[in-house]
Amino acid sequence: MSDLSLTSPAFDDGDRIPEEYGYTERNVNPPLEIGGVPDDAESLSLIVDDPDAKEPAGKVWDHWIVWNVPPGTETIPADWDADDAAEGTNDYGDPGYGGPNPPDRAHTYRFDLYALDTTLDPGTDADADALEDAMDGHVLAQTRLEGTYPA
Repeated sequence: MSDLSLTSPAFDDGDRIPEEYGYTERNVNPPLEIGGVPDDAESLSLIVDDPDAKEPAGKVWDHWIVWNVPPGTETIPADWDADDAAEGTNDYGDPGYGGPNPPDRAHTYRFDLYALDTTLDPGTDADADALEDAMDGHVLAQTRLEGTYPA
């Protein structure tokens, strides 16, 4: 059993995400800290989404899809340049991070981190569904960090 963990120095689990990380503000990812990666992990993947978007948008809104993060990664800095990983297309239609932008009320955002026993190739413009399909059967451990927005 792994003690995979994901935290942020910008907000505690369940707390408010600072406004600067929002889509209409700086629109950069918050800093993240990773711990407890299993020794046999070959890569990490991250999916950031908004399940509260189902009512206004008709679906869970994907904000960031990242895979093939090296398993030795301990810190993802704010405004991360993912040169050593791959990023898919968010639901704004852009590659990389697209910050919170709830249209109706405060929403909860999920940062789901996965340790995998392989590297993946879901395609350069993969969305969260394609990444989840590619991860199927390869997840060694997973963890979640949640935050709400607006701050």
